[in-house]
Order: sequence, then structure tokens, then C-alpha cells
Amino acid sequence: MSYGFVRRLLFRMDAEEAHDFAVEYMQRLQAIGIVTRGIARATRPDEALARTVWGLRFRSPFGIAAGFDKNARLMPMLAALGFGFIEVGTVTLEPQEGNPRPRLFRYPEAKAVINRMGFNNDGARVVASRIERWRESADLQPPLFVNVGKNRDVPLAAAADSYASCYSIVAKHADVAVLNLSSPNTPSLRDLQKPEHLEKLLATMASVRFGRQPLLVKIAPDLDDTQLAEICAVCTNFADGIICTNTTVDRLPGMNEAGGLSGRPLLSKSSSVLARVRKLVGPAFPLVGVGGVFTAADVRTKFEAGADLVQSYTGFIYEGPWMAARIARELARN
Repeated sequence: MSYGFVRRLLFRMDAEEAHDFAVEYMQRLQAIGIVTRGIARATRPDEALARTVWGLRFRSPFGIAAGFDKNARLMPMLAALGFGFIEVGTVTLEPQEGNPRPRLFRYPEAKAVINRMGFNNDGARVVASRIERWRESADLQPPLFVNVGKNRDVPLAAAADSYASCYSIVAKHADVAVLNLSSPNTPSLRDLQKPEHLEKLLATMASVRFGRQPLLVKIAPDLDDTQLAEICAVCTNFADGIICTNTTVDRLPGMNEAGGLSGRPLLSKSSSVLARVRKLVGPAFPLVGVGGVFTAADVRTKFEAGADLVQSYTGFIYEGPWMAARIARELARN
């Protein structure tokens, strides 16, 4: 059965209900060890794609972005499907329901999605326990990023302590931690990208981080040159990398829902931000490119803009489960 047929069936469902259905189905499959082992053998990336960043070995530079596996339920299956690294979350200190439904909207003609999920997740303690169990039992463990945010009711003045508390619980068994400061769906969250807030946050994180675990900052695509310069100046001093970028508040005609826009329309804008950040931080500072990635050509666009690693989420929704394996094969040919 082709994914095109499956996608047509899924796209007849409400977008979030379809996501929940896919998560449940993938969980059932990954519980059958012979299934995940067989998939992993079929999707193993070419050795030539391997690279090392932050001292971590990535069998492929292409990973799954935060948002798809918010609650760390699908790590065995995502690893088996050939993703070179996995980012779970966004995770908050306390569990929260997120924004009211409906909050996820597809635009198939534009290969786009608008979401206003609002950091719905099971909370740091539950997610941490799942990561720990995976570490103890999984055969295939690509580098794991955990994406951390703040609960909606936490004021900006208390944000640094909230991020640090969440991180202290959930990141112990992760390889890399990501601070999500750029979702448009939590009020005032993007203010944390301002230098006065960002410096305080990163200083607080430095006091609790596990050894030399890399600490990344995920930024918005809707920043001007002055804002980018300020963020890069702080990050190059106090962080270990930047993820470029989160969703945008831009809209195409006919898109009227509130939230963040992702998918194909984001490729150019996010890649432009990535290229501008690369010029500001220099050649050695690690950058992760995300936004609008559907094909191997899109991955190369991110590399050309300055990315060391590349991620996708919305592309995975449209392209299906064999996306990572297909991209890896195409990258290995060139």
C-alpha cells in the first residue's frame, strides 16, 4: 500500500486526530521487535553520510524535528525509519493540555500546516521516565535532542527558573538540549529572544546543565537583522548552537487560522535566516536547519545556507514514513 493512498485516508480526518491515530499505530508496530529491526535494516543510511557534531556521531545529518513526538513515545520507530537524530518535545515542567481544539490545520495545496498547539505535553517527569526506559532497552539509539519550554502560566520573570527545572528533570538521559524560545503559540514566549532575557536564561541553564551537554537555542524566522545580531552575540558566548527556525507568523492568501505556519512556504524564509545567522556566528558554530524540508534538494539548500544538521516535521506528514531513508539514499548518491 503506497503512502499516497494512506495519506488520502488520513487527510479525511481532523489533522490532530490523524496525528494521534498515526502515533498509536506506530507505537503498536514498534512494540514488535522484529518489525523495528527489519525496518532498521532496510533504512540504514550509507556510512558516507555519517558526521560528528559536538563530539556526537550522527549516522545521517537528517533528523526529525520537535513537535512530531512531543511525549517521547516513538523513539524506537523513528530511529528504525532512518532518522539520524530525534528531537522530542516541546516538554514543559508541568503537564498541560495546550490550546483548545481544533488547533492543527493542513493546507495540502501549499504543502503547509498551521498549528497553535500551545505546548500540549505530558510534563517533564513522565517524558523523562520514557526516555530513561528507552535508554535502558533500545538497540538503536541515534543522538536524542530534548526540546524544553515553559508552561503557559509562568511569567517571563520566572521563565529562567522554569526552564532550568524542566531541563534538570528531562534532559538527564538526552544528548542535546534545546531551548524553545520561538513558538508563536505561548503568549510572550518570543520575548525570551531579547538579549536581556536570553542572557539571564542561558546563565541560569549553565548552572544546572549536565557536564558539557550541548545547549541549543531555537529561534523564530520572523526576526530582523538587529534582533538576529543580538541573539547571535549572546548565543556564541553562552550556547552551543542555534536551530534555525521555528514556524512563522506569515500567511499565504486564504490562510486565516492563528498559529505558526510550517511546511513548503517556510523553506525560503527559514533558509535565509539560517544563512544570515551563519554569517554572524562564523564557520565553526554548529547550526541546525529546519523549515520547509521535503526532499534531498531541500536538505542541500540548508547545507548551502550553513547548516551542519537538518530536520523536518511537516515534510514527514506529507512525504510519509520512508522520507528519511529516501533522502539518505539521494544524499549518498551525490
